[in-house]
Amino acid sequence: MTEEIPYVLTGHLAKKGVIINDKKAQEELKKRGYGEELDDKLLLKDYEAIFLLYGGKLRVLKGNKEMSVNELVDFSISKDASIWTRFLIYRDLRSRGYVVREGFGFGVDFRVYDRGEYGSKSAKYVICGLNEGTKTLIKELSEIVSQIGRMGKEAVLAVIERRGEVIYYKIQSWKPHKD
Repeated sequence: MTEEIPYVLTGHLAKKGVIINDKKAQEELKKRGYGEELDDKLLLKDYEAIFLLYGGKLRVLKGNKEMSVNELVDFSISKDASIWTRFLIYRDLRSRGYVVREGFGFGVDFRVYDRGEYGSKSAKYVICGLNEGTKTLIKELSEIVSQIGRMGKEAVLAVIERRGEVIYYKIQSWKPHKD
């Protein structure tokens, strides 16, 4: 939740996201599960930066100019067409009190920690996101679910409805019955 950060942070736009240079801000963000350490800086993923900017907890500078949410979204979409889907899932999970981290590379996916367990336990869930109406082969989905299960995680499918609402489905491996 954006309320958890006590003051407005400042970041600088970079190719891979938004860089936070201030050490105090880095610590605030890291303890809440944001960003990735990069040398002596903290790199926020685009969806994290959009979330914090949208919530009024981050100023993003491109050179000396402050960016709006729309400008950051447009910039991010130019690099990753799925960024809006990522943001909607990320925002929904964060607003529910979960710590959300980058996933394992199954497309639009996140590792999600049970409330209060970030930093003490590994992620319990892996969320895979799809937009409503997206065609996906059941074989591909089944393989992803199997891989997530082999990691000891619970697979959850997040479907973004056309209105932007996120609906979650817990999914498990299955084998079709042969007659």
